[in-house]
Amino acid sequence: MTKETKEKSRPPRLYVNGAILGYQRGLRTQNNSTSLIKIKGVDSKDETQFYVGKRIAYITKGSSADRNGSKFRVNWGKVCRAHGGNGVVRCRFHRNLPPQSIGGKVRVMLYPSNV
Repeated sequence: MTKETKEKSRPPRLYVNGAILGYQRGLRTQNNSTSLIKIKGVDSKDETQFYVGKRIAYITKGSSADRNGSKFRVNWGKVCRAHGGNGVVRCRFHRNLPPQSIGGKVRVMLYPSNV
């Protein structure tokens, strides 16, 4: 009889971290409804195509609990398209991101899957 060794299984990876760079803008105007997100580990326009259509969560902490007892708030969005050639994507959120969120973190969910 041989001993079976159990491999330590890690939970599946559900999201990738990203950083909020700011709003889509021109020289003199900015479009608050579209945010620019830099996804960690993505460095080319070809790699961003995998993330088009994926969901994004911006998580904040509120001062009071909601009806479910949670103090965390989530603003959901979706990746629209690539922005430039360095792995930045354009995203639209259900509620526009506040200016305080610039420089903050988001979670880019790995679903829905296009594969």
